[in-house]
Amino acid sequence: MNIEDLIELVKLHGKSIYGFCYKLTGTKVDTDDLYQDTFLKAMELRHKMDATRNPKAFLISIAVRLHRNQRRKLAWRQRIAPAANLEAANSQFILLTGEASPEDVVLSLELRTMIQDAAHRLNDKLKLPLYMYYTADMTVEEIAVALRIPPGTVKSRLHKARKTMREALEVDSP
Repeated sequence: MNIEDLIELVKLHGKSIYGFCYKLTGTKVDTDDLYQDTFLKAMELRHKMDATRNPKAFLISIAVRLHRNQRRKLAWRQRIAPAANLEAANSQFILLTGEASPEDVVLSLELRTMIQDAAHRLNDKLKLPLYMYYTADMTVEEIAVALRIPPGTVKSRLHKARKTMREALEVDSP
């Protein structure tokens, strides 16, 4: 695969890869870094990439590996020299369209926050297939290839993730 083909992949799959990176990291700054690192690594590995064998899954698998490595490094650094966790304020701006009432907007935002929190509480084995399936629109087979696990394992992890989130949302809801 040459550089022009890689540029075409960025045009085709860039938005979905960016969305997936955002789901993994949760912040725009970290998302931008992971997204950029993903395509830099893809540039290095372009000789291994086959455009006919689902390049989107290949790019997602690169993002997953980079994210895991980044989290491992951060955990290692925290063990060596713990730093105080500073929580940034999570502000979301919603662009309203249509005739939604303020109550509906608040309820919708609250529900979205609850779902995102439930998803973030999952461990990586459950969270990654869930994000890949719902945010990157990947099939079970594509996820299996990207994570290097059998399709049956992907299905069971998706099932367990949904079940865990359902239970968490039932407990969290008033």
